[in-house]
Amino acid sequence: MKFDAGSGGQVLDLETAVKDGILGGGGGLICGGGVGVVADKLDLKKMIEELESIEIPSVFICPISLEPMQDPVTLCTGQTYERSNILKWFSLGHFTCPTTMQELWDDSVTPNMTLHQLICSWFSQKYVAMRKRSEDVQGRALEILDTLKKVKGQARVQALKELRRVVAAHASAKNTVVDNGGVALISSLLGPFTSHAVGSEAIGILVNLELSSESRTSLKQPAKVSLMVDMLNEGSIETKINCTKLIEVLMEGKDLESENVSSLSLVVGLLRLVKDKRNPNGVLPGLSLLKTICSHESVRNSVVSVGAVPQLIELLPGLNHECLEIALHVLEVLSTLPEGRQALKDCPKTIPSVVRILMKVSESCTQLALSVLGAVCKLAPDECAPLAVEAGLAAKLLLVIQSGCNPVLKQRAAELLKLCSLNYTATHFISKCKLTRTIQ
Repeated sequence: MKFDAGSGGQVLDLETAVKDGILGGGGGLICGGGVGVVADKLDLKKMIEELESIEIPSVFICPISLEPMQDPVTLCTGQTYERSNILKWFSLGHFTCPTTMQELWDDSVTPNMTLHQLICSWFSQKYVAMRKRSEDVQGRALEILDTLKKVKGQARVQALKELRRVVAAHASAKNTVVDNGGVALISSLLGPFTSHAVGSEAIGILVNLELSSESRTSLKQPAKVSLMVDMLNEGSIETKINCTKLIEVLMEGKDLESENVSSLSLVVGLLRLVKDKRNPNGVLPGLSLLKTICSHESVRNSVVSVGAVPQLIELLPGLNHECLEIALHVLEVLSTLPEGRQALKDCPKTIPSVVRILMKVSESCTQLALSVLGAVCKLAPDECAPLAVEAGLAAKLLLVIQSGCNPVLKQRAAELLKLCSLNYTATHFISKCKLTRTIQ
């Protein structure tokens, strides 16, 4: 029997594996008895679960379940399977070998002790190596936290850079930082006199950690939020995205102070982020935070006042489905304000851009689009309804009414269609609906 030992694709047979110690005879680790057993017996099931992301030699895989075997048994045909899987095969009335489909002349199963020992040894070695790497990473994270208590200036920036790299690469390092007061330490570095170099690295770490309610409260201090807003406006694209994500985390649950949430600088920074065509990765987090901000009634006027409505309308044609739904949600919320409705009406692209979305993306987007169009047309029906009909709204509304959409959506479409028809004779309106041929 040969197998891929997982080291550079080398193929070994069992004799070589035993001689070289891979099997356990030469200092290898074995779970379950025999020479070379480690002091703390390792659980094979646990090791398999924790090592699920690594490439496993094909000879260890059961042909039935395609999962690593823990109790391999061999049939009279020479094929090996996980015991529970082959016994289940037999219980279903099959008396053939699942791989070769040969009829079995003997239905007994023989434990494959050699393969079992080899599986245990291979997983033990990989598991111990993984644990050692994890312990090394945790130790390094603790060292860096200790260093951060002592250094300043460029040395502090370098220490934060390394901690950020370690935290991004290893889940165990994240837990180590959180469990050893790292969040409070890093948060304490943020304030009115923090350099953007330190702030950028610190926020890059914090955004990857699980923050307790106490940690969030500390980060909600006005000076810290103000620093994040400044870096959202002036930092690199990565820093802008990290600041956006961290501010949104802080806005979950208990509100930030009103002066921070309503900061015009924050809204302006977000609009710049979502409009940056060179860096599309910022669109989704930017829109997501803008949606969260607009959930606070007290700040909606501020969002409208900085020109968010025409800027969002301008973005609509180029957004993917997820971002489009968020942007429409923001526009719908802003349309509940008199200032928002006026801004929608005054933007020449509102009606054609939103009409184009109807029935093209999702039912949710169609519902949001209808809400926005309804707000605009009701504000100035004599002016806006004809523009909407010319843009093809009537035909789209008929499609909504005839579709399998929910009744509320159909009702909203019918009301808007009635509003649009008030400015036309019946014949003229029918032609605008592009139904002339059908009626004839």
